[in-house]
Amino acid sequence: MKEVKYVTQEEINSILWKACDTFRGILNSATYMNYLLPMLFLKYISDSWELKYEDTEEDTLSEINFKKNRLKLERFILPNKCHFNDIYDQRNTKEIGKIINNVFHKVEEANKEKLTGVFRNIDFNSEALLGQSKERNLRLKNLLEDFNSPKLNLRQCLIGNQDIIGNAYEYLIYKFAAGAGQKAGEFYTPSEVSELIAQLIDLKEGETICDPTCGSGSLLIKCANQLVKKGIYNFHLYGQEINGQTYALAKMNMFLHNVVHAHIEWCDSIRNPKLVKNNKIMKFDVLVANPPFSLEKWGIEQASTDIYNRFHRGLPPKSKGDYAFISHMIESMNEKSGRIAMIVSHGVLFRGSTEKKIRRKLIEENLLDAVIGLPDNLFYGTIIPAVILIFKKNKSNSSILFIDASFEFNSEKKKNALRQKDIEKILIAYEKRETIKGFSYNASFSEIEENDFNLNISHFVNNSKDTCEIDIISIQHEINKLEKECAGAHSAMNRQLIELGFKL
Repeated sequence: MKEVKYVTQEEINSILWKACDTFRGILNSATYMNYLLPMLFLKYISDSWELKYEDTEEDTLSEINFKKNRLKLERFILPNKCHFNDIYDQRNTKEIGKIINNVFHKVEEANKEKLTGVFRNIDFNSEALLGQSKERNLRLKNLLEDFNSPKLNLRQCLIGNQDIIGNAYEYLIYKFAAGAGQKAGEFYTPSEVSELIAQLIDLKEGETICDPTCGSGSLLIKCANQLVKKGIYNFHLYGQEINGQTYALAKMNMFLHNVVHAHIEWCDSIRNPKLVKNNKIMKFDVLVANPPFSLEKWGIEQASTDIYNRFHRGLPPKSKGDYAFISHMIESMNEKSGRIAMIVSHGVLFRGSTEKKIRRKLIEENLLDAVIGLPDNLFYGTIIPAVILIFKKNKSNSSILFIDASFEFNSEKKKNALRQKDIEKILIAYEKRETIKGFSYNASFSEIEENDFNLNISHFVNNSKDTCEIDIISIQHEINKLEKECAGAHSAMNRQLIELGFKL
């Protein structure tokens, strides 16, 4: 029997990253991923349908019926002439961009229930983005040839039981985020931060999990993975995403990770939420999110007349939408078991005016459970440090746990990153709710009240590093000496300039 040679994760990642060369120099990574990832998706479902394309005249009736039954189990329908190979065979055609567009349109139409809107914002025939006809056709030809690599065969029999396609997808999103700068924050939360949140939230069998600003869906995927590791498959994922292209990424991400219980909506969670039932905001057991920090123009006009009454504790400031997302998520919590873990900026902890009013009410209602400070330079698009807030319904205590993890990270790379030991340290401190000098403090309601409901972590956790004594007199003498040397250098420079004929 011929030995099956499985394709490795590294081989697939390498091929896909090489395919990015097609677009480097003409598009930024946040844009060219909108071409590369759909092509990966098409290649995956095409390879899954290989049985149909391998029908031969020698096939017996039983073999044909077996193949047909296997295809019925596939999650997607691949219309006639829409296989990746059908496109590849036409790679030298002048109208290749239109041909690819037509294939994606047919695939979407054939899978309306699952793929509606996923490919509508992708144009492989765009002159504005991909160049004039000759250059555009060459780029598309190169892309197709990269994806036609013999090693990029994504049939189940060659990739085994590993989530190799989902991992490749996540790999590409991570690489794109690293090169996308400010825009990366729209679609990607660092993997280790998502992992931390998924473990903090203590997921259970049968629960509903929602991310109202889901981006590419990485947080939801991490939550799903936490349950699957425990052998739990009875759960349901929900998401809302405002950006059409990012919504498409989230939909494909779910499919490629084989997450079948995912309901993703394309909408504005504040202005026009679509996760609604009987004219009320849907309730979830768990909510996770990394909403935009201090979003301007978040929708205060609509919020002032919100039909769902999400902002009854107060309207957030017009130019800062942090508490709009917090309020939306609080009202989306299941009354019995609701929990939230979300990422916010530090300003949420201490800003005054209406934000202080909302913050105070949330604390008085005993909804806030923990405040966890993260290191700076973790996220793409910003170097500022962030905070994880954990809210709970029906808390068994009235305290708020503060954790200062701002010094717990790996700084060896361009971006800081949480290490596994950092994640474990945070998880243990949260579980035990103990005061650890320089790291955590379990504050009572009276202490929070005495602090005027200011939740600045440094008010509760003293994480100042030990310092040696400083000789102020000696330092001042050194400064005076340096200033004299600088003055002498300036004088010498001026004399030389005058000698050269410059007027000062």
